[in-house]
Amino acid sequence: MLAASDLKLLSSGKVREIYEWDDDLLMVASDRISTYDVVMPTPIPDKGKVLNRMSVFWFGLTEGIVPNHFISEDVPEDVAERAMRVKRLEMYPVECVVRGYLSGSGWKEYKEGGAVCGIELPAGLLESDKLPEPIFTPSTKAEIGDHDENVDFDRAAAIVGNRALLEELRRVSIEVYLRGAEHAAEHGIILADTKFEFGRHAGAEVVLGDEVLTPDSSRFWPLDSYEPGRTPPSFDKQYVRDWASAQGWDKKPPAPALPPDVVEQTRAKYVEAYERITGQSF
Repeated sequence: MLAASDLKLLSSGKVREIYEWDDDLLMVASDRISTYDVVMPTPIPDKGKVLNRMSVFWFGLTEGIVPNHFISEDVPEDVAERAMRVKRLEMYPVECVVRGYLSGSGWKEYKEGGAVCGIELPAGLLESDKLPEPIFTPSTKAEIGDHDENVDFDRAAAIVGNRALLEELRRVSIEVYLRGAEHAAEHGIILADTKFEFGRHAGAEVVLGDEVLTPDSSRFWPLDSYEPGRTPPSFDKQYVRDWASAQGWDKKPPAPALPPDVVEQTRAKYVEAYERITGQSF
């Protein structure tokens, strides 16, 4: 019986491994968690399963908007539920971030200059305010240990090397975000922002890859406790970020080990987000 270890390891990232599988790839989500682009030394049990199963759900819900790389969940038994077989893509060198609310690095940029990634926003907005409309704020892809850098549209177009292509990535990103935000809202969750990664393969220039609309790639807030002017509680790894920052950590390796209560509560937040959004019990 085929095991993931029988396949050639193509890459090992912050939170996943990718193996070559014939002409396709096996993408395995681990229980590792990264904060400020640094991998924490303590894993979150079942996180890989949550991310994988949630991505499969969203790929199914958004395939009418844009094709994606998902092929099958029929994978080696040793990585069951936390891996998927996917098409091999030539990935574009930018992360496609969409923000519907003002938070995180976007809020920091706005406070400094009234704009995010070169997009001027109305004056007087509060932290966590809903934006007049979702904005596309691309970033560079950081190497492990480095930080992603927000860039304006012109810089991102230069990095991609094709302005018309980036315009299409912007259009698709915002449409997928809106579909995700609509579905999440129906289940009492605000999708504040998210990042997508796209690539191309034969016959399709824009294909959604990587993971999609997970607690690792998105900021999820409970709708019933949302209040502009403060940082809402979240279903994503913001809980780990907040704990790590409170320790006085300088956001550089090595990261501090997570205590059991932080691990347990983070796992619970991931599982709750999965169950509420998919309607399936974990």
